[in-house]
Amino acid sequence: MTPPGLPTAMERPHFIGIGGAGMSGIAKILAQRGAKVAGSDARDSETAQALRAHGATVHIGHAAAHLAADSTCVVVSSAIRSDNPELARAAELGIPVVHRSDALAGLMDGLRPIAVAGTHGKTTTTSMLAVSLSALGLDPSYAIGGDLDAPGSNAHHGEGDIFVAEADESDRSFHKYTPQVAIILNAELDHHANYASMEEIYESFETFVAKVAPGGTLVVAHGQAGAAEIAARVAGNEGLRVVTYGEEEAADVRITKITPRGLTSEVTVVIDGRMLTFTVSVPGRHYAHNAVAALAAGVALGIPAHNLASALGKYTGVKRRLQLKGEAAGVQVIDSYAHHPTEMSADLEAIRGAAGDSRILVVFQPHLFSRTQELGKEMGQALALADAALVLDIYPAREDPIPGITSEIIIASARAAGADVTAEHEKDAVADVIAGMAKPGDLVLTMGAGDVTDLGPQILARLSS
Repeated sequence: MTPPGLPTAMERPHFIGIGGAGMSGIAKILAQRGAKVAGSDARDSETAQALRAHGATVHIGHAAAHLAADSTCVVVSSAIRSDNPELARAAELGIPVVHRSDALAGLMDGLRPIAVAGTHGKTTTTSMLAVSLSALGLDPSYAIGGDLDAPGSNAHHGEGDIFVAEADESDRSFHKYTPQVAIILNAELDHHANYASMEEIYESFETFVAKVAPGGTLVVAHGQAGAAEIAARVAGNEGLRVVTYGEEEAADVRITKITPRGLTSEVTVVIDGRMLTFTVSVPGRHYAHNAVAALAAGVALGIPAHNLASALGKYTGVKRRLQLKGEAAGVQVIDSYAHHPTEMSADLEAIRGAAGDSRILVVFQPHLFSRTQELGKEMGQALALADAALVLDIYPAREDPIPGITSEIIIASARAAGADVTAEHEKDAVADVIAGMAKPGDLVLTMGAGDVTDLGPQILARLSS
């Protein structure tokens, strides 16, 4: 099958914030489809360089002059503020402004989309599908919220008829998609600036499920309370097939065994009455569940289960999801994107299972004032799973400070849970502090969704010296 052509509005798109994980993926696919892509970002990056290699024009900094008068649309994400000079210039020129979710939805038209939703695990599950379907020679298109193995590897324009994409609930943009198969990994309260309650979360996911194409499939976690609640609410949707997965007897795709093997796991499932065992090349029960969700989704599109199970073993991880950054002086440094308490606990439990008697030292950077305000105590409790932790100042991302909301909320909670936690306000001091703490055999986790990831190489360099 030949993928659909390029929508007219997307022939000369301009992306504001083109270096972002979601934006860069769409830009790359459009460039691969033949669009004349341009955009701007606050700073240069390897992602920007990768886009230039695909023929995109990437400006550094935001200025009205960066927007070409012949642009056919301006693509924005929810993070772009209304006073952005390029946005103002677009209004002056009468150039249509398109949200990135609408652009992504347009790229899926005419294909068989799999949309991966959930509070946690979207990037990993989407990546597992992209890698395994590619290994089977199906050449899917995909858009992922993280790089697989190199800058710019977060997206691909394939010649096959399957499109795999993350479905982001944070700003309700996943309501724009009409997938053939939808996955809901879990549902918890997060994104507090946009959702005031779990009821609002449930209603948002119900809207997402209602958009599944007629005759399509919802793959949903059986044992996660939020996902199970959504499954119950949509059980009567006409034309919707619901497939559950999990370790419970009642699950349609049942996980019967998860066996840790160092930094990998061996997973046994029963699917359509047949038992399959396959390897997941990342540690931890939650990653095993992600792989089974991917398996169920692929089977829903008609891919033989045994072929897909074998191909899932080709997945070796995505950047920042328990990614081994290196080893120095007998100390391994691993990067974790976890920033919600559930993710933090899951990654720490996974590493604990793989670490044996080794100590686990965490460098944690809280992400967003609003998330810290709502979940700071739970973050502190999660850090009690480590042997020792440094807690940095809050990474603000798109938010302004909230009076009284600091990392101290997390530190106090962690200490109350018996954790050995130290505040560190100077990022530049972290490498020296960790080098003074770490002993051969220890594991160091840099954890958080902000720029804490930059500290891994610094820590390794300091340990080496």
